[in-house]
Amino acid sequence: MLFGKKSGIKNDDRARYDKVRRLMWIKCESCGRLVYYKDYKDNLYICPRCGRAFIMTPKQRFDLLFDNNEWTRLDLPTVSDDPLEFVDRMPYKARLAEARSDNGNHDAVVSADGVLGGVPTTICVLNGDFMMGSMGRAAGDGIIASMEHAIQTRRPFVMVVASGGARMQENILSLMQMARTTVAVNRLHANGIPYIVLLTDPTYGGVTASFAMLGDIHIAEAGARIGFAGRRVIEQNIREKLPSNFQTAEYLYEHGMVDMVVPRDGLHDALSRVLAVLTKQPHEAKPINVSTPLNDNKKVRGMGETDAYDKVLLARNENRPHFLDYINGIVDEWTYLAGDRLYAEDPAMGSGIGYWRGIPAVIIGQEQGRTIETRQKHRFGMANPDGYRKAQRMMRLAEKFNLPLISLFDTAGAFAGREGEERGQSQAVAASMALGLSIKTPYVAVNVGQGGSGGAIAIGTADRVLMMENAIYSVIAPESCASILWKDNKFKAVAAQAMKLTARDMANLNVIDGIIDEPAGGAHTDWQTTMELLSTAVAENIAELQKIPADQLPALRAEKFMAMTRDVEIYGPETGSDHE
Repeated sequence: MLFGKKSGIKNDDRARYDKVRRLMWIKCESCGRLVYYKDYKDNLYICPRCGRAFIMTPKQRFDLLFDNNEWTRLDLPTVSDDPLEFVDRMPYKARLAEARSDNGNHDAVVSADGVLGGVPTTICVLNGDFMMGSMGRAAGDGIIASMEHAIQTRRPFVMVVASGGARMQENILSLMQMARTTVAVNRLHANGIPYIVLLTDPTYGGVTASFAMLGDIHIAEAGARIGFAGRRVIEQNIREKLPSNFQTAEYLYEHGMVDMVVPRDGLHDALSRVLAVLTKQPHEAKPINVSTPLNDNKKVRGMGETDAYDKVLLARNENRPHFLDYINGIVDEWTYLAGDRLYAEDPAMGSGIGYWRGIPAVIIGQEQGRTIETRQKHRFGMANPDGYRKAQRMMRLAEKFNLPLISLFDTAGAFAGREGEERGQSQAVAASMALGLSIKTPYVAVNVGQGGSGGAIAIGTADRVLMMENAIYSVIAPESCASILWKDNKFKAVAAQAMKLTARDMANLNVIDGIIDEPAGGAHTDWQTTMELLSTAVAENIAELQKIPADQLPALRAEKFMAMTRDVEIYGPETGSDHE
């Protein structure tokens, strides 16, 4: 609260009020300490003592997010104040009058046009300082009008939310704003307008259960509390003490509901990166400049038994580049997008947007990890259902904005565990394959290491399926095959040869569309050359696919996969280069 607010300074004398206010101290509602207002303002309205980020006014939000603090406020519709003639301890009309006097705005929604990261954008703010940001008819109409304006002007739409939920004084009329704003969101999606939701503290109730959880991208401001029912209500209902981080932005990230958690001072840059890719802003390809990690070059046990098993060992080499290595080496302006919006963020499945050699794209792939800690975190690239459902989210995102989808698959298979079975591993893998076959956007998949069973093909039903020279693709690991069919694991090299699992075998079987060369000795010996070869091959295939009308791609994709396994003859004479 502001000390002196009740000392006779009225909002009708705004200039005097602001002048006095700048000289005041405020008491942080979180830590209880006194903070000089100028320090508080200079710190973006975050308590410099405890780090609590407090509600910003619409003007402060616009100044924070728009380039150069330049923006134009939109005229929003007004509605009658009190159709229900609601009275509690005081008439609803009196509460509205008081809120308008204190806040300086007609209702909780304020919108403006401006430029964000060089992209003309509409930002709509649901102001938590106006009757707790509750959503009534005026707020609903304001949000809808702002979204329709974004559609008409073809501007990306950013929704900044701070709300306690639906406005009780308007009862069912308030509740219906959930459905009405959802209609408007559906129109945004149908018109291909980027819709980004910025969730701030606090965001609850009917707002989270409608337009605030339907964005293409969800960004949570660090420290924000976000949920449906309030913490105290839940604890009373279930008679349990909830975790201390329950309903925080970080908690929602872990549970797959938001794409990223960003500190207030990083919001402008985060939004700029996202908008640049979604609106396909031109971007010059960055040069690849990576170094190869030191390798002890120790002799790998099992090498030399059969050519096929040598490929297996090369595909598993500890020094081989993985998904995040390729992202860091090739992709510019990378933004990691998290969560399946249903249950969890699965680190085994990486996903995000960025520029692949200057091409704006959506990129997915399994990350295996490199150290003991990261391998445990990423489960060696073996995804749970949450990971595959996150991949499906990315497929839909790519299709909506007609961005090419790039998949770098590298896994021993989908994770086999109790939680996976409980949450529908089979369905998740099947749905990923089905969606990959049907999306209307260029889709290039590359087997960069291990192509293990359904876990790999789930993100491999692409227009172009490429394979690194020393990668493998099989229904089961050769060790397991040997144990099952030969009844002895020592026949693993023989099994690998019999299974025909190498890139050359896949090309002969017409299962893949091309082989990408690796440096002599394998990808693990020269990351720079590996990434140059991979990035060029993918970019060339995307360029070819972008010449085909997007609505024709699913049929061509389906025809390609339907033709596979017919009239197989892998012992026929080979033509052309080994790496065509």
